[in-house]
Amino acid sequence: MQTLQNPAARPANAVAKNAIVLVSGGMDSAVTLAIARAQGFVCHALSVEYGQRHISELIAAQRVAARYAVAHKTVHVDLRSIGGSALTDDIDVPEQGGAGIPVTYVPARNTIMLSIALGWAEVLGAQDIFCGVNAVDYSGYPDCRPEFIDAFERLANLATKAGVEGRKVGVHAPLLRMSKGEIVRCGVELGVDFAETVSCYRADADGRACGHCDACRLRAQGFREAGVDDPTRYR
Repeated sequence: MQTLQNPAARPANAVAKNAIVLVSGGMDSAVTLAIARAQGFVCHALSVEYGQRHISELIAAQRVAARYAVAHKTVHVDLRSIGGSALTDDIDVPEQGGAGIPVTYVPARNTIMLSIALGWAEVLGAQDIFCGVNAVDYSGYPDCRPEFIDAFERLANLATKAGVEGRKVGVHAPLLRMSKGEIVRCGVELGVDFAETVSCYRADADGRACGHCDACRLRAQGFREAGVDDPTRYR
């Protein structure tokens, strides 16, 4: 797993390599894509339509990928068929997260998304996967922890043809230990247009945010901490 002191720094004499970047349409994944490009990777954006409550974030993912002129693929996985989350089942999204893991946690979501990214990486011959997980200002999801990213990277190198043949796969989480304010500042430095992104769990068909859910609260907190005007469109 790679988390850099300066996550946007491009290594000297770096040779452009393919990378898969998970792009959800939210602010964190947009900054992650910008970081991967700044590091000199040839990026392939991957989104997953998993049965989430709205497709506004997937439309936002298309906008973000188009802005950076990168290849973009959306894969469909029906997690609604198993439910178990307020994002994939008939469970109300709370206005504020309570104690413990909130009902907006989607069982196995990051494991599934990273597995799809790993498969596409093998097809493209890419040895690098980027994801925007964050373990500082987040909702307490177990698949956003450093231990999870480390474990998945080990799995990736055990379970793939590339790993067995010595082409080591790296799973990069450049935002992992950054606060939301630091993420906003990094995005501004890299020219990310946050107005194009959608973070809200309850966004409407036009991508306008509710302003009350955990995702909205954390997003607004980031702009306040960074001293940056919040471009989010609210209902």
